[in-house]
Amino acid sequence: MSEKKQQKYDIAYMRMALEWAKLSYCKRRQVGALIVKDKMIISDGYNGTPSGFENYCEDENGYTKWYVLHAEANAILKVASSAQSSRGATLYITMSPCKECSKLIHQAGIIRVVYHVEYKDNSGLDFLKRAGVQLKYLESVED
Repeated sequence: MSEKKQQKYDIAYMRMALEWAKLSYCKRRQVGALIVKDKMIISDGYNGTPSGFENYCEDENGYTKWYVLHAEANAILKVASSAQSSRGATLYITMSPCKECSKLIHQAGIIRVVYHVEYKDNSGLDFLKRAGVQLKYLESVED
């Protein structure tokens, strides 16, 4: 695929991930993720509490509860429970992954990560670079 066409797809998928983020109940930060393979969305996720838990991500002091799942972890877990494989896929994520999620991304066989906003700690990106995962910062989602 040409670089120009890939950029067009990257923007479109990131816009979808940004819309998906709006489904999160988290107040501090809403993050969305899509996993795409062969131009097909095979999984999606947003940050939130595990299934069956209350839809409140923050405690009474405004801190994020320890058991809140990140968007990319939710998307990876969702694809893992399906017949699909994320090996060779691209992850579109509205915020760059933390170090814990970066390990999941690598182990899931995802080979490319496109992100929109940088997380305050870049150790997750550093790990993915070291693992050979292609990274793309997509600052603008305009055509």
